[in-house]
Amino acid sequence: MTRTTTRTMLDLKGLKCPLPALKTRKALKPLQPGDQLEVHCTDPLSVIDIPNLIRETGDKVEITERNDARIVFLIEKTNGSIDTANAALRS
Repeated sequence: MTRTTTRTMLDLKGLKCPLPALKTRKALKPLQPGDQLEVHCTDPLSVIDIPNLIRETGDKVEITERNDARIVFLIEKTNGSIDTANAALRS
């Protein structure tokens, strides 16, 4: 039986740094590999903070929309994280 992937929308409009990155990290934790998180932000620093967060988690991110009103990220949860990969390399 195949599992269907889900897409969750996270509305972070109006929140300022560091809240968009912190709330995105929290929202990613319960997701399963293949699931998607669509994050809507207005904080201009999120174009730096969220991709850096995703680099740390090892997931995939794409900015799907960026204009004066908002920034939309589409994040795909992957199987592992950078921490897991680094731990495997050290052992």
